[in-house]
Amino acid sequence: MSRTSITHIVARRVWDSRGRPTVEVDVRLQGGATGRAIAPAGASRGTHEAIDLRDGGPALGGLDVRKAVGHVNGEIATRLVGMDATDQRAIDAALIALDGTPNKSRLGGNAMIAVSMAVLHAAAQAGHDSLCTYVARGRPVRLPLPEIQIFGGGAHAGRRVDIQDFMVMPLGAANFAQALEMTAEVYRAAGELMKAEDRLQGVADEGGYWPAFDSNEEALGMLVRSIERAGFTPGDDVAISLDVAASEFGRDGLYRLGLEGRELDRDGMVEMLLGWCQRYPIASVEDPLAEDDPEGMRAFTAAAGHRIQVIGDDFLVTNADRVRAAAATRSCNAVLIKPNQAGTVTETYAAFEAGMAADFGTIVSARSGETEDVTIAHLATGWNAGQLKVGSFSRSERMAKWNECLRLEEALGSQAVFAGRDVLPPDAGKPLP
Repeated sequence: MSRTSITHIVARRVWDSRGRPTVEVDVRLQGGATGRAIAPAGASRGTHEAIDLRDGGPALGGLDVRKAVGHVNGEIATRLVGMDATDQRAIDAALIALDGTPNKSRLGGNAMIAVSMAVLHAAAQAGHDSLCTYVARGRPVRLPLPEIQIFGGGAHAGRRVDIQDFMVMPLGAANFAQALEMTAEVYRAAGELMKAEDRLQGVADEGGYWPAFDSNEEALGMLVRSIERAGFTPGDDVAISLDVAASEFGRDGLYRLGLEGRELDRDGMVEMLLGWCQRYPIASVEDPLAEDDPEGMRAFTAAAGHRIQVIGDDFLVTNADRVRAAAATRSCNAVLIKPNQAGTVTETYAAFEAGMAADFGTIVSARSGETEDVTIAHLATGWNAGQLKVGSFSRSERMAKWNECLRLEEALGSQAVFAGRDVLPPDAGKPLP
């Protein structure tokens, strides 16, 4: 066997940021290199994404992962031991064939992505590279523009508001370190305003403030005030980004806003969002319409896509074929890239490549159930994605990834520039006319 041949694979049950079980995998190579990765888990999930294998039954709410861990320690390890870790495509093809289902439901998407990413880490270590440098393959890299949650909502906050994420993008930052510093000021200002108005009630799943608002739009007003209180100009220095996650409350062209007690049809939903984009400095909107509403996605993109980044998440589920179809129909102009949505690194990169080929914005993203794993910080930088979304500016499972980007910026030095506002449409952050 060569020094990059896999000699040992072991999985264990660990715990994510919600205190739920997930899968961690260690891979060892003949030459002594090792890799480790942990599968994240989403609460807001697209219908067509890879499925986490959970045990069911009464224990731990049915969410245990002992079956997935057993698959890794059993048939996955048996199949992959002896394979070359530097041939990621062959590793992932073997995993896909072994699973034999279209959605990773037999072995579990959680088992497969943890193995796939751990192999990637081991291969990088074998070459004495950082993961970022290894996946870059000698191509230029950029530190990503961060997209950072200030208020959490939707499935991440007991559906206290309908919109899932109210985020900021520090467009005026000159580098990644300054981007985080600007976000820290906005996050702190938001907390001060919430406290002054007796609305400070803790944080949501991804670390953003709990959304103690009487309407969805009220959160937008508070976000603008927070940007101003931090000393920045909304739209110029700091813009707003939304993850509507419309599939969580929309189906068959109808959208039920629980907070406001009203129902909108497709046209009404598009009109409401366009109105927000006219009144607030919104640069990016994710999943503005539901995954089963491509007509609505096309309508919103046609109306706003020249000025606003329109991201497909549940709509595209990190699937290359879906990205290409969306590009052909102009249903959005950006794709969210989530490794566990695809199930393997190779499939994740295929979706990313499809987005790049379509001239889409590409945003590497975490999930609401996260861990200390920092793989996506390296993928966003090494793949030159341009943008990174990992949640808020609190909780260590989020800060681990932001802090890793700081280390990458320091280590790469002049080899990497900061993506900044150039990854967005030219007038992003300016209210629609």
